[in-house]
Amino acid sequence: MTTPPSGRCFEDFEPGQVIEHPLGRTVTQNDNIWFTLLTNNTNPIHFDAHYAAHTEFGRPLVNSAFTIALVTGLSVSDMSQNAVNLGWDEVRLPHPLFEGDTVYARSEVLSLRESRSRPHQGVLTFKTSGYNQHGTVVLEFKRTVLVYRQGYVPSVTSRPSMKETP
Repeated sequence: MTTPPSGRCFEDFEPGQVIEHPLGRTVTQNDNIWFTLLTNNTNPIHFDAHYAAHTEFGRPLVNSAFTIALVTGLSVSDMSQNAVNLGWDEVRLPHPLFEGDTVYARSEVLSLRESRSRPHQGVLTFKTSGYNQHGTVVLEFKRTVLVYRQGYVPSVTSRPSMKETP
């Protein structure tokens, strides 16, 4: 099933469904350093190549918070374009991610149920795996979202038009 441009709704998911997310993203040294400094992470393994060279990894590790943000982002158009996050569970980093690696993602629908308190939405739980260019899994997590049912997705009915410059 191809993802509609406006994203999937509750009715578009079924348990066991596996979705290969179409985009990959190569992580650069700038991505890693900027994210690490932006978040005030002082662990030198992310931004000090000399220090990292003396670790078991021999080079800088990509900040794990960046990794979860990136893999989540790769899944949004297919899984949560029409949803809000309720939580991440069982986050695992089985293999390091390095600068220069390209990350891909896939998700599997684990469960879905109607919301008890919001009849226009449902609760969707899925497992997402992020893997590198070699197919090695670098991140796994379960994510639960509150997703809109068909016909209830908020829409902007009047998009502003661009003003022409004289």
